[in-house]
Amino acid sequence: MLSLKLPRQLNINQVPKVFREQGILSGYRQPRSSAMDCLLSVFQMTNETLNIWTHFLPAWYFLWKLFALSYSLDLWNDVYAWPFLAYMLTCCIYPFTSSCAHTFSTMSTQARHICYFFDYGALSTYSLGSAIAYSAYVFPEEWMKSPFHQCYVPIAVLNTTISTGLSCYSRFPEMQQPRLSKTLRMLAFVYPYLFDSIPLFYRLYLCAKESCVESVIPVHYKHCVFAFLTCFIFAAHLPERLAPGRFDYIGHSHQLFHVCGIIGTHFQMEAIIMDMNARQHWLLASSPFLSVSQAVGSISISIIISLAVIGAFSVALYSAPKSSWKQKLHSH
Repeated sequence: MLSLKLPRQLNINQVPKVFREQGILSGYRQPRSSAMDCLLSVFQMTNETLNIWTHFLPAWYFLWKLFALSYSLDLWNDVYAWPFLAYMLTCCIYPFTSSCAHTFSTMSTQARHICYFFDYGALSTYSLGSAIAYSAYVFPEEWMKSPFHQCYVPIAVLNTTISTGLSCYSRFPEMQQPRLSKTLRMLAFVYPYLFDSIPLFYRLYLCAKESCVESVIPVHYKHCVFAFLTCFIFAAHLPERLAPGRFDYIGHSHQLFHVCGIIGTHFQMEAIIMDMNARQHWLLASSPFLSVSQAVGSISISIIISLAVIGAFSVALYSAPKSSWKQKLHSH
Protein backbone atom coordinates (compact mmCIF):
# COMPACT_ATOMS: atom_id res chain seq x y z
CA MET A 1 0.00 0.00 0.00
CA LEU A 2 1.32 3.43 -0.94
CA SER A 3 1.73 5.99 1.80
CA LEU A 4 2.60 9.65 1.51
CA LYS A 5 5.09 11.16 3.93
CA LEU A 6 4.01 14.67 4.77
CA PRO A 7 6.79 17.28 5.00
CA ARG A 8 8.10 18.10 8.50
CA GLN A 9 7.09 21.45 9.93
CA LEU A 10 9.46 23.95 11.51
CA ASN A 11 9.24 26.66 14.14
CA ILE A 12 10.12 30.30 13.61
CA ASN A 13 13.76 29.89 14.66
CA GLN A 14 14.34 27.17 12.05
CA VAL A 15 13.47 29.21 8.97
CA PRO A 16 15.26 32.17 7.35
CA LYS A 17 14.04 35.60 8.38
CA VAL A 18 12.45 36.25 5.00
CA PHE A 19 9.97 33.40 5.64
CA ARG A 20 8.94 34.53 9.11
CA GLU A 21 5.63 36.16 9.90
CA GLN A 22 5.01 38.44 12.88
CA GLY A 23 3.30 36.60 15.74
CA ILE A 24 3.41 33.20 13.97
CA LEU A 25 5.73 30.88 15.92
CA SER A 26 5.14 27.41 14.44
CA GLY A 27 3.71 25.53 11.48
CA TYR A 28 6.30 26.71 8.96
CA ARG A 29 7.03 24.62 5.89
CA GLN A 30 10.52 23.72 4.71
CA PRO A 31 12.08 26.80 3.04
CA ARG A 32 13.44 24.64 0.20
CA SER A 33 10.38 22.51 -0.48
CA SER A 34 9.89 20.68 -3.76
CA ALA A 35 6.83 21.42 -5.87
CA MET A 36 5.34 18.11 -4.70
CA ASP A 37 5.98 19.00 -1.05
CA CYS A 38 4.18 22.30 -1.64
CA LEU A 39 1.19 20.51 -3.15
CA LEU A 40 1.10 17.98 -0.31
CA SER A 41 1.17 20.80 2.24
CA VAL A 42 -2.20 21.94 0.90
CA PHE A 43 -3.69 18.88 2.65
CA GLN A 44 -1.57 19.28 5.79
CA MET A 45 -2.40 21.80 8.52
CA THR A 46 0.37 24.41 8.41
CA ASN A 47 0.26 28.13 9.04
CA GLU A 48 -0.32 28.60 5.29
CA THR A 49 -3.04 25.98 4.69
CA LEU A 50 -6.05 28.22 5.29
CA ASN A 51 -4.34 31.05 3.41
CA ILE A 52 -4.38 28.76 0.38
CA TRP A 53 -7.95 27.49 0.74
CA THR A 54 -9.51 30.85 1.63
CA HIS A 55 -8.58 32.02 -1.87
CA PHE A 56 -8.64 28.77 -3.86
CA LEU A 57 -12.31 28.01 -3.11
CA PRO A 58 -13.51 31.59 -3.75
CA ALA A 59 -11.75 31.56 -7.13
CA TRP A 60 -14.04 28.68 -8.12
CA TYR A 61 -17.02 30.48 -6.59
CA PHE A 62 -16.44 33.55 -8.77
CA LEU A 63 -15.87 31.33 -11.81
CA TRP A 64 -19.20 29.60 -11.10
CA LYS A 65 -20.88 33.01 -10.74
CA LEU A 66 -19.36 34.08 -14.06
CA PHE A 67 -20.81 31.09 -15.94
CA ALA A 68 -24.16 31.32 -14.12
CA LEU A 69 -24.48 35.00 -14.96
CA SER A 70 -23.36 34.46 -18.55
CA TYR A 71 -26.82 33.10 -19.33
CA SER A 72 -29.03 35.55 -17.44
CA LEU A 73 -26.99 38.60 -18.49
CA ASP A 74 -25.81 37.31 -21.89
CA LEU A 75 -22.23 38.29 -21.04
CA TRP A 76 -20.76 36.97 -24.28
CA ASN A 77 -23.05 38.75 -26.77
CA ASP A 78 -24.41 41.89 -25.09
CA VAL A 79 -22.00 44.82 -25.37
CA TYR A 80 -23.57 46.34 -22.25
CA ALA A 81 -22.30 43.38 -20.21
CA TRP A 82 -18.70 43.34 -21.49
CA PRO A 83 -17.28 45.65 -18.80
CA PHE A 84 -18.84 43.35 -16.22
CA LEU A 85 -17.26 40.35 -17.98
CA ALA A 86 -13.84 42.02 -17.78
CA TYR A 87 -14.43 42.70 -14.07
CA MET A 88 -15.52 39.13 -13.34
CA LEU A 89 -12.44 37.71 -15.05
CA THR A 90 -10.23 39.71 -12.66
CA CYS A 91 -12.34 38.46 -9.73
CA CYS A 92 -11.46 34.90 -10.78
CA ILE A 93 -7.79 35.61 -11.45
CA TYR A 94 -6.72 37.35 -8.25
CA PRO A 95 -7.77 34.72 -5.65
CA PHE A 96 -6.47 31.86 -7.82
CA THR A 97 -3.11 33.59 -8.27
CA SER A 98 -2.92 34.29 -4.54
CA SER A 99 -3.67 30.65 -3.75
CA CYS A 100 -0.87 29.50 -6.07
CA ALA A 101 1.51 32.06 -4.58
CA HIS A 102 0.90 30.79 -1.05
CA THR A 103 1.17 27.17 -2.20
CA PHE A 104 4.57 27.43 -3.93
CA SER A 105 6.17 30.25 -1.92
CA THR A 106 8.46 27.91 0.05
CA MET A 107 10.34 26.42 -2.92
CA SER A 108 13.18 28.93 -2.44
CA THR A 109 13.80 32.51 -1.37
CA GLN A 110 13.64 33.73 -4.95
CA ALA A 111 10.52 31.66 -5.66
CA ARG A 112 8.82 33.23 -2.64
CA HIS A 113 9.38 36.74 -3.95
CA ILE A 114 8.39 35.85 -7.51
CA CYS A 115 5.22 34.11 -6.33
CA TYR A 116 4.15 37.25 -4.51
CA PHE A 117 5.13 39.43 -7.45
CA PHE A 118 2.46 37.58 -9.43
CA ASP A 119 0.06 37.88 -6.51
CA TYR A 120 0.52 41.66 -6.45
CA GLY A 121 0.13 41.88 -10.22
CA ALA A 122 -3.17 39.99 -10.06
CA LEU A 123 -4.47 42.27 -7.28
CA SER A 124 -3.53 45.32 -9.32
CA THR A 125 -5.40 43.89 -12.31
CA TYR A 126 -8.45 43.32 -10.12
CA SER A 127 -8.29 47.00 -9.16
CA LEU A 128 -8.45 47.87 -12.85
CA GLY A 129 -11.37 45.47 -13.34
CA SER A 130 -13.21 47.31 -10.57
CA ALA A 131 -12.51 50.65 -12.27
CA ILE A 132 -13.87 49.36 -15.58
CA ALA A 133 -17.08 48.15 -13.92
CA TYR A 134 -17.46 51.39 -11.96
CA SER A 135 -16.91 53.46 -15.10
CA ALA A 136 -19.64 51.53 -16.90
CA TYR A 137 -22.29 51.13 -14.22
CA VAL A 138 -21.59 53.05 -10.99
CA PHE A 139 -20.61 56.60 -12.03
CA PRO A 140 -22.95 59.29 -10.65
CA GLU A 141 -25.25 60.95 -13.18
CA GLU A 142 -23.56 64.35 -12.75
CA TRP A 143 -20.19 63.00 -13.85
CA MET A 144 -21.25 61.12 -16.96
CA LYS A 145 -19.37 62.30 -20.10
CA SER A 146 -17.22 64.58 -17.92
CA PRO A 147 -13.44 64.89 -18.51
CA PHE A 148 -12.88 62.84 -15.35
CA HIS A 149 -15.13 60.06 -16.69
CA GLN A 150 -13.22 60.04 -19.97
CA CYS A 151 -9.78 59.75 -18.36
CA TYR A 152 -10.91 57.53 -15.44
CA VAL A 153 -10.05 54.14 -16.99
CA PRO A 154 -6.73 55.29 -18.58
CA ILE A 155 -5.63 56.62 -15.17
CA ALA A 156 -6.67 53.28 -13.63
CA VAL A 157 -4.40 51.50 -16.13
CA LEU A 158 -1.53 53.76 -15.05
CA ASN A 159 -2.38 53.10 -11.39
CA THR A 160 -2.19 49.36 -12.06
CA THR A 161 1.35 49.74 -13.39
CA ILE A 162 2.37 51.88 -10.42
CA SER A 163 0.71 49.48 -7.96
CA THR A 164 2.49 46.43 -9.40
CA GLY A 165 5.85 48.17 -9.48
CA LEU A 166 5.60 49.65 -5.99
CA SER A 167 4.34 46.44 -4.38
CA CYS A 168 7.05 44.36 -6.04
CA TYR A 169 9.71 46.84 -4.98
CA SER A 170 8.39 46.74 -1.40
CA ARG A 171 9.81 43.23 -0.99
CA PHE A 172 13.41 44.43 -1.36
CA PRO A 173 13.71 46.57 1.81
CA GLU A 174 11.60 44.04 3.74
CA MET A 175 14.43 42.72 5.94
CA GLN A 176 16.25 45.95 6.72
CA GLN A 177 13.27 48.34 6.79
CA PRO A 178 10.11 46.31 7.50
CA ARG A 179 7.98 49.36 8.32
CA LEU A 180 8.93 51.05 5.05
CA SER A 181 8.20 47.82 3.19
CA LYS A 182 4.78 47.50 4.82
CA THR A 183 3.95 51.16 4.17
CA LEU A 184 4.91 50.92 0.49
CA ARG A 185 2.85 47.76 0.03
CA MET A 186 -0.21 49.27 1.68
CA LEU A 187 0.14 52.45 -0.38
CA ALA A 188 0.44 50.35 -3.55
CA PHE A 189 -3.07 48.95 -3.03
CA VAL A 190 -4.87 51.60 -0.95
CA TYR A 191 -4.22 54.36 -3.47
CA PRO A 192 -5.75 52.53 -6.50
CA TYR A 193 -8.72 51.47 -4.36
CA LEU A 194 -9.37 55.05 -3.23
CA PHE A 195 -9.06 56.34 -6.80
CA ASP A 196 -11.38 53.64 -8.16
CA SER A 197 -13.91 54.45 -5.45
CA ILE A 198 -14.13 58.21 -6.06
CA PRO A 199 -17.36 57.92 -8.12
CA LEU A 200 -18.81 55.47 -5.58
CA PHE A 201 -17.93 57.68 -2.60
CA TYR A 202 -19.56 60.64 -4.35
CA ARG A 203 -22.74 58.66 -4.93
CA LEU A 204 -22.78 57.57 -1.29
CA TYR A 205 -22.27 61.18 -0.22
CA LEU A 206 -25.13 62.42 -2.39
CA CYS A 207 -27.36 59.61 -1.19
CA ALA A 208 -26.67 60.45 2.47
CA LYS A 209 -27.22 64.15 1.79
CA GLU A 210 -30.49 63.68 -0.11
CA SER A 211 -31.77 60.62 1.87
CA CYS A 212 -32.15 58.54 -1.28
CA VAL A 213 -33.79 55.12 -1.22
CA GLU A 214 -31.73 53.23 -3.82
CA SER A 215 -31.71 49.56 -2.77
CA VAL A 216 -28.13 49.16 -4.00
CA ILE A 217 -26.66 51.70 -1.56
CA PRO A 218 -26.62 49.38 1.53
CA VAL A 219 -24.78 46.75 -0.57
CA HIS A 220 -22.17 49.34 -1.61
CA TYR A 221 -21.79 50.26 2.08
CA LYS A 222 -21.18 46.61 2.97
CA HIS A 223 -18.44 46.42 0.35
CA CYS A 224 -16.79 49.56 1.77
CA VAL A 225 -16.94 48.20 5.33
CA PHE A 226 -15.20 44.97 4.35
CA ALA A 227 -12.66 46.86 2.26
CA PHE A 228 -11.80 48.92 5.35
CA LEU A 229 -11.58 45.77 7.50
CA THR A 230 -9.30 44.16 4.91
CA CYS A 231 -6.91 47.10 5.07
CA PHE A 232 -7.06 47.38 8.86
CA ILE A 233 -6.38 43.68 9.48
CA PHE A 234 -3.47 43.67 6.99
CA ALA A 235 -1.88 46.64 8.76
CA ALA A 236 -2.59 45.64 12.35
CA HIS A 237 -1.48 41.96 12.37
CA LEU A 238 -4.32 41.15 14.75
CA PRO A 239 -4.97 38.93 16.65
CA GLU A 240 -1.59 37.12 16.56
CA ARG A 241 0.23 40.31 17.48
CA LEU A 242 -1.49 40.25 20.89
CA ALA A 243 -1.01 36.53 21.49
CA PRO A 244 1.98 35.18 19.55
CA GLY A 245 1.70 31.45 18.88
CA ARG A 246 -2.01 31.20 19.70
CA PHE A 247 -3.23 31.71 16.13
CA ASP A 248 -0.49 29.98 14.16
CA TYR A 249 -2.86 27.65 12.29
CA ILE A 250 -6.34 29.13 12.55
CA GLY A 251 -7.46 32.73 12.97
CA HIS A 252 -4.34 34.76 12.21
CA SER A 253 -4.55 38.08 10.39
CA HIS A 254 -3.66 36.89 6.90
CA GLN A 255 -6.53 34.40 6.94
CA LEU A 256 -8.92 37.09 8.17
CA PHE A 257 -7.49 39.46 5.56
CA HIS A 258 -8.31 36.91 2.84
CA VAL A 259 -11.82 36.27 4.15
CA CYS A 260 -12.71 39.96 4.49
CA GLY A 261 -11.29 40.69 1.04
CA ILE A 262 -13.37 37.94 -0.57
CA ILE A 263 -16.55 38.99 1.23
CA GLY A 264 -15.89 42.57 0.15
CA THR A 265 -15.48 41.44 -3.46
CA HIS A 266 -18.73 39.46 -3.20
CA PHE A 267 -20.67 42.53 -2.04
CA GLN A 268 -18.97 44.64 -4.71
CA MET A 269 -20.04 42.14 -7.37
CA GLU A 270 -23.62 42.07 -6.08
CA ALA A 271 -23.79 45.88 -6.01
CA ILE A 272 -22.45 46.17 -9.56
CA ILE A 273 -25.04 43.64 -10.78
CA MET A 274 -27.80 45.65 -9.10
CA ASP A 275 -26.58 48.89 -10.70
CA MET A 276 -26.32 47.14 -14.07
CA ASN A 277 -29.93 46.07 -13.93
CA ALA A 278 -31.45 49.17 -12.33
CA ARG A 279 -29.61 51.74 -14.48
CA GLN A 280 -29.43 49.89 -17.80
CA HIS A 281 -31.97 51.88 -19.82
CA TRP A 282 -30.70 55.21 -18.57
CA LEU A 283 -27.02 54.31 -19.08
CA LEU A 284 -27.54 53.02 -22.61
CA ALA A 285 -29.46 56.17 -23.52
CA SER A 286 -27.20 58.76 -21.93
CA SER A 287 -23.64 57.41 -21.85
CA PRO A 288 -21.11 56.45 -24.53
CA PHE A 289 -20.39 52.85 -23.64
CA LEU A 290 -17.05 51.08 -23.30
CA SER A 291 -16.39 48.88 -26.32
CA VAL A 292 -15.01 45.38 -25.98
CA SER A 293 -11.63 46.68 -27.14
CA GLN A 294 -11.64 49.34 -24.43
CA ALA A 295 -12.74 46.97 -21.65
CA VAL A 296 -10.79 43.82 -22.51
CA GLY A 297 -8.04 45.85 -24.20
CA SER A 298 -7.38 47.81 -21.00
CA ILE A 299 -7.12 44.57 -19.04
CA SER A 300 -4.81 43.05 -21.66
CA ILE A 301 -2.52 46.08 -21.75
CA SER A 302 -2.40 46.10 -17.95
CA ILE A 303 -1.50 42.41 -17.78
CA ILE A 304 1.27 42.80 -20.37
CA ILE A 305 2.78 45.77 -18.53
CA SER A 306 2.48 44.02 -15.15
CA LEU A 307 4.21 40.91 -16.54
CA ALA A 308 7.02 43.12 -17.83
CA VAL A 309 7.36 44.76 -14.40
CA ILE A 310 7.33 41.35 -12.67
CA GLY A 311 9.94 40.10 -15.14
CA ALA A 312 12.21 43.06 -14.41
CA PHE A 313 12.02 42.57 -10.64
CA SER A 314 12.50 38.81 -11.04
CA VAL A 315 15.67 39.40 -13.05
CA ALA A 316 16.86 41.71 -10.26
CA LEU A 317 16.56 38.82 -7.79
CA TYR A 318 18.99 36.69 -9.76
CA SER A 319 21.38 39.38 -10.98
CA ALA A 320 24.54 40.44 -9.16
CA PRO A 321 24.77 37.50 -6.68
CA LYS A 322 27.05 39.40 -4.34
CA SER A 323 25.08 42.61 -4.29
CA SER A 324 23.78 44.08 -1.07
CA TRP A 325 20.18 43.62 -2.19
CA LYS A 326 20.55 39.90 -2.55
CA GLN A 327 22.28 39.67 0.82
CA LYS A 328 19.32 41.44 2.37
CA LEU A 329 16.85 39.10 0.70
CA HIS A 330 18.65 36.04 2.04
CA SER A 331 19.26 37.49 5.51
CA HIS A 332 18.58 35.15 8.48
